[in-house]
Amino acid sequence: MQYPENLNAWHAQVREDIVDPDREITDPHHHLWAGRLGYDYELDELWADTQAGHNVTKTVFIECGSGYDRSSPKPFAPIGETDYVEAIAAAAATQPEKAQVAGIVAHANLRLDPETLHQVLDAHAAASSRFRGIRHAGAWDAERDRIMFQGQPIPHLYLDPDFQRGVAVLGERGIPYDTWHFHPQNGEFLDLAKACPGTTIVLDHFGTPMGTVRFAGQREDRFEDWKREMAAIAACPNVVAKLGGLAMPVNGFGWDGRATPPSSDELLEAQQHYYHHMIEIFGAERCMFESNFPVDKLSVGYVVYWNAMKKIAARYGAAAQDAMFKGTADRVYRL
Repeated sequence: MQYPENLNAWHAQVREDIVDPDREITDPHHHLWAGRLGYDYELDELWADTQAGHNVTKTVFIECGSGYDRSSPKPFAPIGETDYVEAIAAAAATQPEKAQVAGIVAHANLRLDPETLHQVLDAHAAASSRFRGIRHAGAWDAERDRIMFQGQPIPHLYLDPDFQRGVAVLGERGIPYDTWHFHPQNGEFLDLAKACPGTTIVLDHFGTPMGTVRFAGQREDRFEDWKREMAAIAACPNVVAKLGGLAMPVNGFGWDGRATPPSSDELLEAQQHYYHHMIEIFGAERCMFESNFPVDKLSVGYVVYWNAMKKIAARYGAAAQDAMFKGTADRVYRL
């Protein structure tokens, strides 16, 4: 599956006034890549989104396998991605009036022996002063070959003692751990969070409540189960939640490939119950809104997404809104 050639024109069909245009935003979750699925998303594309009307001042890059140095020994290949993003961030810094790539969440194989893992983490830190975290995503599904963004090939990764040891190493060094998985793995993620209480763990994308493949048409039917799963995870004080990534094709809202993309009000109607539950159980100080671009760009526009988040946040107080749009991300990633 490829990105459609007319993606930007498709989004241009929906035009909205900017809600609360002066509100400062840190977007704590986006990717950068060249030629992935027939689509480039680098600084020009990022700025086209962040400068479209919302006051996005800082962003955090999340690993996605870009720019690996295949000439290095395998454990050190991801340092190439940090080099790649650091160069983009340095270019962004020449125009400080635009959104700055302020943090880099890189990749390391957390199953490595501790000595090698420490060396990889040191290499990321040496490659960029913007290095702020590690993501070794656990996403796996038996039908992964049918999913556009299919995750990694190892089942039950969260339960692997070597992996848990690696997550604990991050906590010892004060490095947050980002992760992403599909909803059938929520129980295993809970086990990981309990096994590594000293590590700040960032749960991406609501635990991905799937609405396609074998779960086609079933996402809302299991909403109460999902609520209980998230509540159990929220009881772990070391976990913080990113609120976004719910418009990936795998979630099954069906907006990708539609004749017109959704408006912010349509997104609100379809998804706000997920957001409000997370804010209720985690508290605003442990929540951060995230765009997950350009993955979610397959379904929703950047202006539309942030308009919807501002509408969702409107029922909460000023301090809560400041946390979800900026404060939590700035604290967790030390921006």
